Amino acid sequence: MNRRTNEEWVQQLSDPIDDQALSDLREILLRGLRASLSNRINTDLDAITEDFAQDALLKILKSIETFRGESRFTTWAQKIAIHVAYTELRRRRWKDISLQEIVETPEGDEYTPAILTDPATNPEQEVSQNNIFDIIYNMIESDLTERQRTAIIAILQGGMPIDQVAEKMDTNRNALYKLIHDARKRLQQSLEDRTGLTAHEVLAMFEQ
Repeated sequence: MNRRTNEEWVQQLSDPIDDQALSDLREILLRGLRASLSNRINTDLDAITEDFAQDALLKILKSIETFRGESRFTTWAQKIAIHVAYTELRRRRWKDISLQEIVETPEGDEYTPAILTDPATNPEQEVSQNNIFDIIYNMIESDLTERQRTAIIAILQGGMPIDQVAEKMDTNRNALYKLIHDARKRLQQSLEDRTGLTAHEVLAMFEQ
């Protein structure tokens, strides 16, 4: 594999794209992803990292003009690939919990943000949105009681009927409704405490 300068990488991955440079970068990303994810993924590591590398390549090509040369190009590209992989792994874990369900306001806002998938999202917006999601993921893990977390995951993520969740948790429908209500209220308050943003302001970040 040819060693390239930062300038050569940028030039060869800009239109018209050099196929060999693209193939070489893909191999670099795959090696980095396998090393970083080997202790997180137990099955189909090669297939999963192939998907992540492909997604990362598309993101790198799309944002190559933002590369400032402050580090090696391959280091910059690998950071993007790792970010893509970790974001997708978190999304799979919480895939059915939408931001709307977490920060829905008493007025019943109907807007559901296009989470990290809007092609028009600029890098600054995406960084802000990613930061919000990181905070929310951490809050679910650390700020809820075990029963609140169990209920949130079962209903919002797993789609389990509320009566079935109540039975498994040895409670009743009304008590479970209150448990979910208190969990969401705690998450909303925690989000405001950590970011200084209200639920309305968080949703607005995804409407821009």
